[in-house]
Amino acid sequence: MAQGCKPREQWRVGTEHEKFGFHNQSLRPLTYDEPGGIREVLRGLEQQFNWQSIYEGEHIIALKRDGCSITLEPGGQLELSGAPLENVHQTCTETGIHLKEVKTVCEPLGVSFLGMGFHPKATRKEISYMPKGRYKIMSNYMPKVGTLGLDMMKRTCTIQANLDFSSEADMVQKFQVSLALQPLATALFANSPFKEGQDSGMVSLRSHIWTDTDPDRCGVLPFVFEAGMGFERYVDYMLDVPMYFVYRNDQYIDASGQSFRDFMNGRLPALPGAFPTIKDWEDHLTTAFPEVRLKKFLEMRGADGGPWRRICALPALWVGLLYDQDVLNQISDWVADWTLEEHEMLRNEVPKTGLATCFRGLKVRDLSLKMLDLARQGLEKRAIKSSCGKDESCYLEPLQIIADTGVTPAERKRGQFHGVWHENIDELFEIYSY
Repeated sequence: MAQGCKPREQWRVGTEHEKFGFHNQSLRPLTYDEPGGIREVLRGLEQQFNWQSIYEGEHIIALKRDGCSITLEPGGQLELSGAPLENVHQTCTETGIHLKEVKTVCEPLGVSFLGMGFHPKATRKEISYMPKGRYKIMSNYMPKVGTLGLDMMKRTCTIQANLDFSSEADMVQKFQVSLALQPLATALFANSPFKEGQDSGMVSLRSHIWTDTDPDRCGVLPFVFEAGMGFERYVDYMLDVPMYFVYRNDQYIDASGQSFRDFMNGRLPALPGAFPTIKDWEDHLTTAFPEVRLKKFLEMRGADGGPWRRICALPALWVGLLYDQDVLNQISDWVADWTLEEHEMLRNEVPKTGLATCFRGLKVRDLSLKMLDLARQGLEKRAIKSSCGKDESCYLEPLQIIADTGVTPAERKRGQFHGVWHENIDELFEIYSY
């Protein structure tokens, strides 16, 4: 983790987003190996746009090109993991190119993609797993530790932004600030009000699902706000997160529920006498799902999936907040006296009530307006201009409209659902597909 420390001039931003595929005629989710399915989409991208394929056994399961990768989530959600880029203009261009390529491949197949936080129509049973060994292990383990883990795997999509730090102290400050503000981002990006064609009563059903997926690896991390937080403290946490698997000889070995500490001592029941490699540790780091995750960079994990403009807005928000030291210090002072109970309350209530959630006599909307003002300051001070002369703060506009009106994307869609759509969820696919 300490190897992730970089001088400011080497800081980058990486953006990831997931989306649901569906057949245009039936709106049925894409399976892997059917005509027009996920495999054909991957092969089309490979053949038409010079992506390099990655296989697991006989199955194509990912693509890579120019520092980017296209991967599959358990239920066939297609994810772009973008390259680490110098500014938000570049990451937004990258996203636009990707969505255009996907559309080019998908139109002849009669399929499209949808950016939402939770699948608005399909049941869990209607979504099939992708042929990746780790997903079989995870799907067997999830029901043992929570009631919604399989929904997380099959029916959720997110947007994430990955950011750098210069030192251990810088990492701690950014971790504390971003973890405190993550519920505000969840509110602004709330875009999952539907479940199986009905109004779920939530604004971010995706975010709510993480509260009952697996308590050992999700949620607010109290120790992040405590004295003594650092790389070693996070490692201690990860050593106590139960394992999922070990990857050996192109096979996933089920080690679910077992201890990485035992693995370090050669006492892993799944692989007696074996010791972990650094790759095993890197794999293990990907199996915890807190709202902010530490690797050699920090991952912002609070946002629902959405359209192109909000995919660009998320990295803009976090770059503005975390990459200007004066803004970062202001936020540290702002959130310094928030209690653990308040962090937990925001984490649990925002998925239900979004920007209307109450906090110290204010609404989360008020906090979000302040957060956006600070992000705008940070981006304007960077003063990195696009070819048409705009700085990166232009990407905050979709979020500014949401905060100004106090209406989340979820509530806007809910209004359409109960109004002009006459409670027919199929309308959503027509209007909001990529």
